[in-house]
Amino acid sequence: MDLRELDRRSLLVLDKLVATATPADLARPTPCAGWTLADLLRHQVSENHAFATAARDGSAPDWDAGDLGDDARAAYQASVDDFLNAMADDAVLDRQLTINHFGTFPGTIAAHMHLVDTVAHGWDLARTLGLPYEPDAEAVHVALQLAERIPDEGREKNGSFAHRVDTGVEASELDRFLALLGRDPAWTVS
Repeated sequence: MDLRELDRRSLLVLDKLVATATPADLARPTPCAGWTLADLLRHQVSENHAFATAARDGSAPDWDAGDLGDDARAAYQASVDDFLNAMADDAVLDRQLTINHFGTFPGTIAAHMHLVDTVAHGWDLARTLGLPYEPDAEAVHVALQLAERIPDEGREKNGSFAHRVDTGVEASELDRFLALLGRDPAWTVS
């Protein structure tokens, strides 16, 4: 399976969630410690544009330049379109892309990294908005495979990942994935 297709399908799930958000929702807390929904959307806009720039140019100068402007939904959608357009070229999978402070990777690994971000933030969005999260099962499986390879040391360096959370042995793939990224699968808006 082409990782870009899994990511596209995952982004479609997020699109539906973002479409439900109102301006009043932007102040809601998220599972990402200290972030509101506005912060989370700004992060996603930043990441989508930066991954797109890296896909086109090999690297992106700024991974935190996202701006929601007056219309968070439109800003988010523009960033998704930018990302999908930049990743459409098959040659991008063979290029070396510098991804933020993580390093330089083949385009296939960069696509995998973006998929991890998409699946995780889809859950964040759903929990923040009190909506069900029904991610693509294959995308969760593939994202879990990369999350299992994230080392424990240096997780909080640059605010990248929180420490792992323990889950029971019977946890679903989604819950195991979330826990590996430091999210409590039982988190709800207080």
